[in-house]
Amino acid sequence: MSKIKPSKGSPYARILGVGAYRPARVVPNEVILEKIDSSDEWIRSRSGIVTRHWASSEETVSAMSVEASGKAIAAAGIAPEQIGAVVVSTVSHFKQTPAVATEIADKISPTGKPAAFDISAGCAGFGYGLALAKGMIVEGSAEYVLVIGVERLSDMTDLEDRATAFLFGDGAGAVVVGPSDVPHMGPTVWGSEGDKADHIRQTVPWNDFAVGDVSNLPLNEAGEIKFPAITQEGQAVFRWAVFEMAKVAQQALDAAGITADDLDVFIPHQANMRIIDSMVKTLKLPEHVTVARDVETSGNTSAASIPLAMERLLATGQAKSGDTALVIGFGAGLAFAATVVTLP
Repeated sequence: MSKIKPSKGSPYARILGVGAYRPARVVPNEVILEKIDSSDEWIRSRSGIVTRHWASSEETVSAMSVEASGKAIAAAGIAPEQIGAVVVSTVSHFKQTPAVATEIADKISPTGKPAAFDISAGCAGFGYGLALAKGMIVEGSAEYVLVIGVERLSDMTDLEDRATAFLFGDGAGAVVVGPSDVPHMGPTVWGSEGDKADHIRQTVPWNDFAVGDVSNLPLNEAGEIKFPAITQEGQAVFRWAVFEMAKVAQQALDAAGITADDLDVFIPHQANMRIIDSMVKTLKLPEHVTVARDVETSGNTSAASIPLAMERLLATGQAKSGDTALVIGFGAGLAFAATVVTLP
Protein backbone atom coordinates (compact mmCIF):
# COMPACT_ATOMS: atom_id res chain seq x y z
CA MET A 1 0.00 0.00 0.00
CA SER A 2 1.37 3.42 -0.93
CA LYS A 3 2.52 5.72 1.86
CA ILE A 4 2.44 8.77 -0.44
CA LYS A 5 -0.13 11.40 0.46
CA PRO A 6 -2.48 12.56 -2.32
CA SER A 7 -1.98 15.93 -3.94
CA LYS A 8 -3.85 18.86 -2.46
CA GLY A 9 -4.30 21.05 -5.49
CA SER A 10 -7.32 22.91 -6.75
CA PRO A 11 -10.04 20.82 -8.44
CA TYR A 12 -9.90 23.08 -11.50
CA ALA A 13 -7.90 25.93 -13.04
CA ARG A 14 -8.65 29.07 -15.02
CA ILE A 15 -6.95 32.02 -16.70
CA LEU A 16 -7.08 34.95 -14.29
CA GLY A 17 -5.29 37.70 -16.19
CA VAL A 18 -3.64 38.46 -19.53
CA GLY A 19 -0.98 40.95 -20.58
CA ALA A 20 0.82 41.84 -23.79
CA TYR A 21 3.81 43.72 -25.10
CA ARG A 22 4.23 44.83 -28.71
CA PRO A 23 7.50 46.45 -29.80
CA ALA A 24 7.36 50.15 -30.61
CA ARG A 25 8.50 49.83 -34.22
CA VAL A 26 5.69 49.14 -36.68
CA VAL A 27 6.91 47.76 -39.99
CA PRO A 28 4.63 48.09 -43.05
CA ASN A 29 4.80 45.84 -46.08
CA GLU A 30 6.67 48.53 -48.00
CA VAL A 31 9.77 47.85 -45.87
CA ILE A 32 9.60 44.14 -46.68
CA LEU A 33 9.33 44.93 -50.39
CA GLU A 34 12.76 46.57 -50.35
CA LYS A 35 14.34 43.08 -50.35
CA ILE A 36 11.90 40.89 -52.32
CA ASP A 37 10.19 41.03 -55.71
CA SER A 38 6.57 41.25 -54.64
CA SER A 39 3.81 43.76 -53.93
CA ASP A 40 1.71 44.98 -51.04
CA GLU A 41 -1.37 43.55 -52.74
CA TRP A 42 0.26 40.10 -53.07
CA ILE A 43 1.30 40.03 -49.40
CA ARG A 44 -2.16 41.07 -48.22
CA SER A 45 -3.93 38.56 -50.45
CA ARG A 46 -1.65 35.68 -49.44
CA SER A 47 -1.44 36.37 -45.71
CA GLY A 48 -3.71 39.22 -44.67
CA ILE A 49 -0.70 40.95 -43.11
CA VAL A 50 -0.46 44.74 -43.42
CA THR A 51 2.05 45.54 -40.66
CA ARG A 52 4.09 43.76 -38.02
CA HIS A 53 6.15 44.84 -34.98
CA TRP A 54 9.94 44.42 -34.90
CA ALA A 55 11.89 44.65 -31.66
CA SER A 56 14.81 46.96 -31.02
CA SER A 57 18.02 45.79 -29.38
CA GLU A 58 16.58 46.81 -25.99
CA GLU A 59 13.36 44.87 -26.55
CA THR A 60 14.83 41.49 -25.76
CA VAL A 61 12.92 38.25 -25.22
CA SER A 62 13.35 38.77 -21.48
CA ALA A 63 12.43 42.46 -21.48
CA MET A 64 9.27 41.96 -23.53
CA SER A 65 8.25 39.03 -21.34
CA VAL A 66 8.69 41.01 -18.14
CA GLU A 67 6.49 43.82 -19.50
CA ALA A 68 3.72 41.45 -20.57
CA SER A 69 3.96 39.47 -17.33
CA GLY A 70 3.62 42.53 -15.15
CA LYS A 71 0.36 43.42 -16.87
CA ALA A 72 -0.96 39.86 -16.59
CA ILE A 73 -0.12 39.66 -12.87
CA ALA A 74 -1.77 43.03 -12.21
CA ALA A 75 -4.87 41.94 -14.15
CA ALA A 76 -5.03 38.72 -12.11
CA GLY A 77 -5.00 40.74 -8.89
CA ILE A 78 -2.20 38.80 -7.21
CA ALA A 79 1.27 39.67 -5.97
CA PRO A 80 4.30 38.63 -8.06
CA GLU A 81 5.55 36.56 -5.11
CA GLN A 82 2.50 34.31 -5.43
CA ILE A 83 3.66 32.98 -8.80
CA GLY A 84 4.81 29.41 -8.20
CA ALA A 85 6.05 28.61 -11.70
CA VAL A 86 7.06 30.47 -14.87
CA VAL A 87 6.67 28.65 -18.18
CA VAL A 88 8.10 30.37 -21.26
CA SER A 89 7.40 29.19 -24.79
CA THR A 90 9.83 30.55 -27.37
CA VAL A 91 12.04 29.50 -30.27
CA SER A 92 13.97 32.77 -30.43
CA HIS A 93 15.98 32.75 -27.21
CA PHE A 94 19.39 31.80 -28.56
CA LYS A 95 21.12 30.61 -25.37
CA GLN A 96 20.84 26.87 -24.98
CA THR A 97 21.14 27.32 -21.24
CA PRO A 98 20.14 28.73 -18.84
CA ALA A 99 16.44 28.95 -19.66
CA VAL A 100 15.29 32.53 -20.18
CA ALA A 101 12.40 31.70 -17.84
CA THR A 102 14.80 31.81 -14.89
CA GLU A 103 15.87 35.36 -15.76
CA ILE A 104 12.27 36.45 -16.19
CA ALA A 105 11.24 34.81 -12.92
CA ASP A 106 13.97 36.65 -11.03
CA LYS A 107 12.92 39.99 -12.51
CA ILE A 108 9.23 39.64 -11.71
CA SER A 109 9.60 37.85 -8.36
CA PRO A 110 13.14 38.05 -6.95
CA THR A 111 12.05 36.78 -3.53
CA GLY A 112 9.49 34.23 -4.68
CA LYS A 113 11.93 31.77 -6.29
CA PRO A 114 9.34 30.15 -8.58
CA ALA A 115 10.05 27.10 -10.72
CA ALA A 116 11.05 28.30 -14.18
CA PHE A 117 11.65 26.59 -17.51
CA ASP A 118 11.41 27.06 -21.27
CA ILE A 119 9.53 24.90 -23.75
CA SER A 120 10.07 24.68 -27.50
CA ALA A 121 6.89 23.74 -29.33
CA GLY A 122 6.80 26.51 -31.93
CA CYS A 123 3.40 28.01 -32.60
CA ALA A 124 1.73 25.37 -30.41
CA GLY A 125 3.89 26.34 -27.43
CA PHE A 126 1.38 28.57 -25.65
CA GLY A 127 -1.19 25.77 -25.67
CA TYR A 128 1.41 23.38 -24.30
CA GLY A 129 2.13 25.90 -21.55
CA LEU A 130 -1.55 26.16 -20.61
CA ALA A 131 -1.78 22.37 -20.29
CA LEU A 132 1.28 22.25 -18.05
CA ALA A 133 0.01 25.13 -15.91
CA LYS A 134 -3.36 23.45 -15.42
CA GLY A 135 -1.63 20.24 -14.37
CA MET A 136 0.54 22.01 -11.80
CA ILE A 137 -2.43 23.76 -10.24
CA VAL A 138 -4.58 20.64 -10.03
CA GLU A 139 -1.63 18.66 -8.68
CA GLY A 140 -0.85 21.32 -6.12
CA SER A 141 2.77 22.02 -7.04
CA ALA A 142 1.90 25.66 -7.76
CA GLU A 143 -1.07 27.86 -6.90
CA TYR A 144 -0.46 30.38 -9.67
CA VAL A 145 1.45 29.78 -12.89
CA LEU A 146 2.67 32.40 -15.33
CA VAL A 147 2.56 31.21 -18.95
CA ILE A 148 4.43 33.35 -21.47
CA GLY A 149 4.59 33.17 -25.26
CA VAL A 150 7.36 35.38 -26.61
CA GLU A 151 9.26 35.73 -29.87
CA ARG A 152 11.79 37.91 -31.66
CA LEU A 153 11.26 36.29 -35.04
CA SER A 154 12.73 39.30 -36.84
CA ASP A 155 16.06 37.80 -35.74
CA MET A 156 15.20 34.62 -37.65
CA THR A 157 13.67 36.13 -40.78
CA ASP A 158 15.43 35.88 -44.14
CA LEU A 159 14.43 39.16 -45.74
CA GLU A 160 15.47 37.81 -49.14
CA ASP A 161 13.14 34.81 -48.91
CA ARG A 162 10.03 35.77 -50.87
CA ALA A 163 8.02 32.97 -49.26
CA THR A 164 8.58 33.99 -45.62
CA ALA A 165 10.06 37.52 -45.44
CA PHE A 166 6.67 39.15 -44.87
CA LEU A 167 5.32 36.70 -42.31
CA PHE A 168 7.01 37.16 -39.00
CA GLY A 169 6.74 39.66 -36.15
CA ASP A 170 7.86 40.14 -32.55
CA GLY A 171 6.05 40.43 -29.24
CA ALA A 172 5.15 38.84 -25.93
CA GLY A 173 1.89 37.70 -24.37
CA ALA A 174 1.39 36.32 -20.88
CA VAL A 175 -1.38 34.86 -18.77
CA VAL A 176 -1.71 33.96 -15.11
CA VAL A 177 -3.39 30.61 -14.53
CA GLY A 178 -4.77 29.98 -11.07
CA PRO A 179 -7.18 27.85 -9.02
CA SER A 180 -10.89 27.57 -9.64
CA ASP A 181 -13.85 25.81 -7.99
CA VAL A 182 -15.56 25.20 -11.34
CA PRO A 183 -14.08 24.12 -14.70
CA HIS A 184 -12.89 27.00 -16.86
CA MET A 185 -10.28 25.14 -18.93
CA GLY A 186 -11.25 22.14 -21.00
CA PRO A 187 -9.11 19.09 -21.72
CA THR A 188 -6.16 19.79 -24.01
CA VAL A 189 -6.11 18.03 -27.35
CA TRP A 190 -2.48 18.02 -28.39
CA GLY A 191 0.09 16.06 -30.34
CA SER A 192 2.62 16.21 -33.15
CA GLU A 193 3.29 14.82 -36.61
CA GLY A 194 7.06 14.43 -36.68
CA ASP A 195 7.04 12.91 -40.15
CA LYS A 196 6.23 16.45 -41.36
CA ALA A 197 8.84 18.20 -39.20
CA ASP A 198 10.74 19.54 -42.22
CA HIS A 199 7.69 21.51 -43.35
CA ILE A 200 8.71 24.28 -40.91
CA ARG A 201 12.35 24.36 -39.95
CA GLN A 202 15.47 26.36 -39.21
CA THR A 203 17.59 26.74 -42.34
CA VAL A 204 20.85 25.54 -40.75
CA PRO A 205 21.79 24.33 -37.24
CA TRP A 206 23.60 26.79 -34.99
CA ASN A 207 26.77 24.68 -34.93
CA ASP A 208 26.90 24.61 -38.74
CA PHE A 209 26.57 28.38 -38.76
CA ALA A 210 29.38 28.72 -36.24
CA VAL A 211 31.97 26.31 -37.63
CA GLY A 212 30.60 24.94 -40.89
CA ASP A 213 32.07 25.10 -44.38
CA VAL A 214 30.88 28.32 -46.07
CA SER A 215 30.14 26.34 -49.22
CA ASN A 216 27.39 24.46 -47.36
CA LEU A 217 25.74 27.53 -45.88
CA PRO A 218 23.23 29.96 -47.43
CA LEU A 219 24.70 33.27 -48.59
CA ASN A 220 23.09 36.63 -49.19
CA GLU A 221 23.47 38.75 -52.32
CA ALA A 222 26.73 40.17 -50.96
CA GLY A 223 28.21 36.69 -50.51
CA GLU A 224 27.93 36.83 -46.72
CA ILE A 225 26.73 33.89 -44.61
CA LYS A 226 23.07 34.26 -43.75
CA PHE A 227 21.99 34.03 -40.13
CA PRO A 228 19.93 30.87 -39.43
CA ALA A 229 16.34 31.63 -40.36
CA ILE A 230 12.91 30.01 -40.41
CA THR A 231 11.77 28.50 -43.69
CA GLN A 232 8.72 26.47 -44.59
CA GLU A 233 6.90 24.50 -47.25
CA GLY A 234 4.06 26.98 -47.57
CA GLN A 235 1.48 24.97 -49.50
CA ALA A 236 2.02 21.80 -47.45
CA VAL A 237 1.68 23.74 -44.19
CA PHE A 238 -1.44 25.50 -45.47
CA ARG A 239 -3.16 22.23 -46.37
CA TRP A 240 -2.21 20.63 -43.06
CA ALA A 241 -3.40 23.61 -41.02
CA VAL A 242 -6.71 24.01 -42.84
CA PHE A 243 -7.78 20.38 -42.99
CA GLU A 244 -6.09 18.65 -40.05
CA MET A 245 -6.25 21.45 -37.48
CA ALA A 246 -9.96 21.99 -38.02
CA LYS A 247 -10.36 18.37 -36.91
CA VAL A 248 -8.27 19.03 -33.78
CA ALA A 249 -10.33 22.14 -33.02
CA GLN A 250 -13.51 20.08 -33.24
CA GLN A 251 -11.99 17.46 -30.94
CA ALA A 252 -11.30 20.18 -28.37
CA LEU A 253 -14.93 21.31 -28.54
CA ASP A 254 -16.07 17.72 -28.10
CA ALA A 255 -13.68 17.16 -25.17
CA ALA A 256 -15.06 20.27 -23.44
CA GLY A 257 -18.61 19.04 -23.98
CA ILE A 258 -19.74 22.00 -26.07
CA THR A 259 -20.61 22.77 -29.68
CA ALA A 260 -19.66 25.62 -31.97
CA ASP A 261 -22.97 27.29 -31.06
CA ASP A 262 -21.78 27.54 -27.44
CA LEU A 263 -18.66 29.49 -28.39
CA ASP A 264 -18.28 33.23 -28.00
CA VAL A 265 -14.73 33.59 -29.31
CA PHE A 266 -12.31 31.72 -31.58
CA ILE A 267 -8.59 32.45 -31.11
CA PRO A 268 -6.49 30.41 -33.54
CA HIS A 269 -2.75 30.78 -34.00
CA GLN A 270 -2.26 33.92 -36.07
CA ALA A 271 -0.38 32.31 -38.93
CA ASN A 272 -2.24 33.50 -41.97
CA MET A 273 -5.62 35.15 -42.55
CA ARG A 274 -6.53 32.61 -45.25
CA ILE A 275 -5.92 29.75 -42.81
CA ILE A 276 -8.06 31.46 -40.16
CA ASP A 277 -10.93 32.09 -42.58
CA SER A 278 -10.77 28.53 -43.90
CA MET A 279 -10.90 27.08 -40.38
CA VAL A 280 -13.92 29.25 -39.54
CA LYS A 281 -15.69 27.91 -42.63
CA THR A 282 -14.74 24.27 -41.98
CA LEU A 283 -15.85 24.46 -38.35
CA LYS A 284 -19.09 26.17 -39.44
CA LEU A 285 -18.76 28.76 -36.71
CA PRO A 286 -21.92 30.83 -36.18
CA GLU A 287 -21.85 34.54 -37.03
CA HIS A 288 -22.03 35.50 -33.36
CA VAL A 289 -18.55 34.00 -32.70
CA THR A 290 -15.86 36.67 -32.57
CA VAL A 291 -12.77 35.59 -34.51
CA ALA A 292 -9.27 36.88 -33.66
CA ARG A 293 -7.54 38.39 -36.68
CA ASP A 294 -4.60 40.04 -34.97
CA VAL A 295 -2.32 38.74 -37.75
CA GLU A 296 -3.27 41.78 -39.84
CA THR A 297 -1.25 44.15 -37.67
CA SER A 298 1.03 41.80 -35.71
CA GLY A 299 2.11 39.24 -38.30
CA ASN A 300 2.90 35.68 -37.28
CA THR A 301 4.43 35.81 -33.79
CA SER A 302 4.54 32.04 -33.25
CA ALA A 303 4.21 31.20 -29.53
CA ALA A 304 3.14 34.77 -28.72
CA SER A 305 0.28 34.97 -31.20
CA ILE A 306 -2.57 33.52 -29.13
CA PRO A 307 -2.03 35.56 -25.93
CA LEU A 308 -1.39 38.70 -28.01
CA ALA A 309 -4.65 38.16 -29.87
CA MET A 310 -6.51 37.35 -26.64
CA GLU A 311 -5.30 40.54 -24.99
CA ARG A 312 -6.27 42.69 -27.98
CA LEU A 313 -9.79 41.23 -28.16
CA LEU A 314 -10.34 42.00 -24.48
CA ALA A 315 -8.69 45.43 -24.63
CA THR A 316 -10.79 46.54 -27.61
CA GLY A 317 -14.05 45.15 -26.24
CA GLN A 318 -14.47 42.64 -29.05
CA ALA A 319 -14.50 39.97 -26.35
CA LYS A 320 -15.37 40.20 -22.67
CA SER A 321 -14.52 38.51 -19.40
CA GLY A 322 -16.41 35.27 -19.01
CA ASP A 323 -16.65 34.53 -22.73
CA THR A 324 -16.07 30.95 -23.82
CA ALA A 325 -13.16 30.74 -26.25
CA LEU A 326 -11.62 28.01 -28.36
CA VAL A 327 -7.85 28.43 -28.69
CA ILE A 328 -5.65 26.39 -31.00
CA GLY A 329 -1.96 26.64 -31.85
CA PHE A 330 -0.17 24.74 -34.60
CA GLY A 331 3.19 24.93 -36.31
CA ALA A 332 6.78 23.70 -36.18
CA GLY A 333 7.12 20.06 -35.29
CA LEU A 334 4.46 19.80 -36.66
CA ALA A 335 2.97 20.26 -33.19
CA PHE A 336 -0.51 21.32 -32.16
CA ALA A 337 -2.57 22.04 -29.06
CA ALA A 338 -6.20 23.10 -28.64
CA THR A 339 -8.45 23.73 -25.65
CA VAL A 340 -11.56 25.62 -24.62
CA VAL A 341 -11.12 28.31 -21.94
CA THR A 342 -13.10 30.98 -20.17
CA LEU A 343 -11.60 34.40 -20.87
CA PRO A 344 -10.30 36.30 -17.82
